[in-house]
Formats: sequence, structure tokens, C-alpha cells
Amino acid sequence: MPRAMSNQARPSSKPVVSKQNTKVIIFNKPFDVLCQFTDEAGRKTLKDFIDEPHVYAAGRLDRDSEGLLLLTNNGKLQAKLTAPTRHTYKTYWVQVEGEISDTALEQLRNGVMLKDGVTLPARVQRIDAPDIWPRDPPVRERKSIPDCWLEIQIREGRNRQVRRMTAHVGYPTLRLIRYAIGKCSLDCGGERLANGASQSLTAQQIEALWHE
Repeated sequence: MPRAMSNQARPSSKPVVSKQNTKVIIFNKPFDVLCQFTDEAGRKTLKDFIDEPHVYAAGRLDRDSEGLLLLTNNGKLQAKLTAPTRHTYKTYWVQVEGEISDTALEQLRNGVMLKDGVTLPARVQRIDAPDIWPRDPPVRERKSIPDCWLEIQIREGRNRQVRRMTAHVGYPTLRLIRYAIGKCSLDCGGERLANGASQSLTAQQIEALWHE
């Protein structure tokens, strides 16, 4: 029986791309879009918005979340951007149900105990409602209960982490938008990237991603 091919001997499924030929696309993902290019169930995917071939999402954004997603054709850069040890801050704009208390804010900042362990300290502050696109469908808000917006910066990437954090302190997330990954944001092109739109980064911007 032939021996199984080792991990080192297996050919890479992604071609090696030089830094000079590296492409990075920023995409403002709409609500209800999967962070993949195919779906047997016929749901909306990246293919409905991204025409560039041979690019892959660097990280993920849940179907019910919106905002910044990076895609690249460079496997090494993709791995670097998603490495758990990288600890790059990701910035989220979060609409929560209720007027959050100072105590809850401090809990989020210090770290909260979730089922998979205590979260790392986060940067959390109240913000005014950001100037953003309307969600389709709209958020289901209860007239009898107020809501508020937070800016939450975390440097780990557990599954549905921000939603679980706000729920843990008693303020369920109504809407979640990723605004930035490190210094790369929805505004890095000079103006706010429209929801559902994508844009290629410049060589200088791509070089900065290697060194964050």
C-alpha cells in the first residue's frame, strides 16, 4: 500500500504569489451574506459581489454581521492576517439593546467569562449612532426599550465573540458592523466604502498589512 503523502509533500491548493503580484480587496459585507464563494442552499455569497478571481477571505464575518472583510490572492498574507497569535485589534460598531451601564462597560473592558474562557481586555466606549447605511432588513427594535451604540475593539477572534460578550453583561447585540482591522478601515480609501462595494488596496496599503 502506498504511503500517505506528508503534509510537507502535499502540493498547495493556492499558487505562490509574490509580494509584487499580491492583491488585497476590502469589501463592505452586507447583512445576510456568507463569507464564502459557493453555497449549495442558494444563499448570497461573496460571488454575488466580488468579480476578482483567485482571492480568498482573510478571516470571516458572520452571516448576520456587516462591514469590513479583507480578501487576498496571497496565501502567506492570508495566513498572517488570520494568525491567532497576531493580536491585531479589530474595531466593531455595535448597537445593543438597552442603555448600557458603566458597570457593564467596565466588565467588557476587563474581560468576561464565556464558555470558552475569559476574554482578553477590550477597548470599549459609548459612541453616537454612526453615519451608516440602512440595514436590509431593518433591525427589529422594541419601542419600549432604548438602545445605544458602542465601539468595541478586541484582539482575539472567537466565534461570535462580540455578541456573546454583550449578551453576557445583559445587553444583547442588535446590529454588528466591523469597521476596521488594525489600521485598515472602511474609510481607508478616503471616503466610506458603500455597503456591498469593494475596492483594491494600493501597493503601499498592502505593504502596511505585512508589518502590522
